[in-house]
Amino acid sequence: MLFGSLAEARRDPLAFVQRLGAEYGDVVHVRLATLRVFLLNHPDDIEQVLVTCQHRFAKGKSLGRARRLFGNGVLTSDGALHSRQRRLIQPAFQKPQLSAYADVMIALALDARDRLNHGDDLDIAGEMSQVTLAIAGKTLLGRDIGRLAGETLEAASGLLEVALLPLAPMMDLLPLPHVRRLRAARQAIDRMLTGIIEERRRDGRGKADLLSLLLRAQEAAGSDVMSDEQLRDELTTMLLAGHETTAYALAWTWYLLARHPEVEARLHAEIDAVVGTRQPRADDVQALPYTRMVFAESMRLYPPAWLLGRVAIERHDVRGYAIPRGSLVVVSPWAVHRNDEYFPEPERFDPDRWCPEVQASRPRFSYFPFGGGTRGCMGEVFAWMEGVLLVAAFAQRWRFRLLDESSVPELQPAITLKPKHGIRVRVERRI
Repeated sequence: MLFGSLAEARRDPLAFVQRLGAEYGDVVHVRLATLRVFLLNHPDDIEQVLVTCQHRFAKGKSLGRARRLFGNGVLTSDGALHSRQRRLIQPAFQKPQLSAYADVMIALALDARDRLNHGDDLDIAGEMSQVTLAIAGKTLLGRDIGRLAGETLEAASGLLEVALLPLAPMMDLLPLPHVRRLRAARQAIDRMLTGIIEERRRDGRGKADLLSLLLRAQEAAGSDVMSDEQLRDELTTMLLAGHETTAYALAWTWYLLARHPEVEARLHAEIDAVVGTRQPRADDVQALPYTRMVFAESMRLYPPAWLLGRVAIERHDVRGYAIPRGSLVVVSPWAVHRNDEYFPEPERFDPDRWCPEVQASRPRFSYFPFGGGTRGCMGEVFAWMEGVLLVAAFAQRWRFRLLDESSVPELQPAITLKPKHGIRVRVERRI
């Protein structure tokens, strides 16, 4: 299918990718201005792009533009640099560290939970952003970033959208307000991280967090292999991109629970039976299967990473179509997760879709909120653990009721899928 679709894609990109899959099937070819784009909708073809044939693809232009905020970290880098940095970072997300991270998650979740009061009116998306950023600071940087967390959020707020504007690199040369804000945000983040790095160098590097891991790697390899700029880029990526995806997944979870009291009641019953009135523990993650199912279903309906793009660096054949070198290949969790072939009544919030026997009946890549392959989310296990523990900690004490039950939050699809104006709720005490 060849037509100029840029206006429609910009106007409502979520509806656009969903409509293309529904109307044109597994392989869709569109033109967005002069760019040739192939949208793949079948799980087997998605697995080829993300896993089995991933060597034929590189990162898309949108994440290249995201370098303006993230720098050249593991999210935006390619080739040998990406492979090297991923190997260096991976140990920070292995089992011995995850157990310690769980204790941090629980402590900070309880702190945030205990600051709430019955009757509070708040933006639950903003609340989740604050607590997940605090967790990222403690687990990845090994310290309480406290006030700096708020400054970082404020500095980075909305700038991912600016960073992704198609003409953004050229616009960087102009004295525009958003260009100044972007530069100021990156400078604020760099100042914060430079101070933390220098403090860690003075105080020692014996901790097991990501910062200590990277400092040891830098010391072993030399600053010509990993400069301080590269070090800051990696920390920026993990701190901002890592916390935001989980924060919005949690925000949508609270929204869906408020809309579905029968699901909320089952969730509360499981938490009451497993956790009771004591504090949650790391081993509760495995003992709360329904809580995980709720979180999984929330990410089906509102996948934080709603679109993934790759550039074909060599020809790739799929279902009789040749994808030429240089084409942009996109896959959309938003569209595939709402395909009724894999998820009957796809708009319905139904955590029972994630019973093991039901889940096993679906193709593997009918659900891929964390991507896949060597470019898949490194913190996937971390995110699952954080999601389950935070839902358990907050739901143990509070319910969140929508201030306006008739309204539906406006979606803002940028790198992450967020509620454009937040989600306003009223806090109600359970116990």
